[in-house]
Amino acid sequence: MIFVLGGTSDSLLISDWLTETKQPFILSVATDYGETLAKQHAENVFCGRLSKEEMCTKWHSENVQLVLDATHPFATIVSETAMEACKETEIPYIRFERTSEQTDNTYLVADIEEACKVATELGQRIFLTTGSKNLPEFVAGLRNLHIIARILPVSDVIRSAEELGLVADQIIGMKGPFTKEANRTQLEMTGADVLITKESGKQGGFQEKLTAAAELEIPVIVIRRKQLNYPIEINHLTELPEILTQLEVY
Repeated sequence: MIFVLGGTSDSLLISDWLTETKQPFILSVATDYGETLAKQHAENVFCGRLSKEEMCTKWHSENVQLVLDATHPFATIVSETAMEACKETEIPYIRFERTSEQTDNTYLVADIEEACKVATELGQRIFLTTGSKNLPEFVAGLRNLHIIARILPVSDVIRSAEELGLVADQIIGMKGPFTKEANRTQLEMTGADVLITKESGKQGGFQEKLTAAAELEIPVIVIRRKQLNYPIEINHLTELPEILTQLEVY
C-alpha cells in the first residue's frame, strides 16, 4: 500500500497514474474541499491532519510500504512530520518537489514579514496570490496599503477575508492555476503595483504569474520555500516508476 500525502494538483496526477498502473494507494488530504477533489481521482481517500504518532499507527494498520509526499511546497511541517514518522517506522519516503523558474523583475524574500516590508517600498496596490491561509498576516503587515487577494471561491474562505476587513473590490474568488493571459487581465483590471506570490512551481502556475507581471513591468515578490533535506526527491512523474522498482514497490 502506498500512502500519498496530497492536497495539490500534483497529488491528483500521481493518483491518476497509480490508478492506471493498478497500484493500491490511499490519498490523504487535510480539508473538506481537498477531499471533494480527491474522491474524483482516488477510491481510498483519508481526510484529516495526522500527528507523527497517528501517522505511524495508521500506516501500520493499513500495511503502508511507501509514503509519497506530494503536499504543497510550503506545507513543510507536514513533510517534516512525515519524514520523522517514516524514519521511526522504517518506511521509505519519497518527496515529489515542484521545480520553479524566475525572471529579472523578482524580489526573493524569506518570509511574509520580509515580503510586506519590500511591498511597502514598491507600491500601494498589492495583488496577493498566496491563498487565504496567511491572509491575516498580510492584512496586518500591509495595513496602510490596498490589498487585492485572489482566493478560492468557497463561502468559508470568502467570509474569512471579509471578516479581516476586505471588501468586494479587494477579493477575487477564483480557482487556479491561471494562464498568463488571465493573470495579466487581473493585474491590469485591479491596477496592481506589486504581485506577491510563493515559490510554488510549475503546477502552481508560478511561471505564468511571473511572465504576466514582467510584460506589465510589475515587480514580483517571491516568498522562497523552506529547503528540506529529503531522503529521496523526484521532480517529474516520469521518475516514479524507476524509484518504485528500486524500492520493490512497483
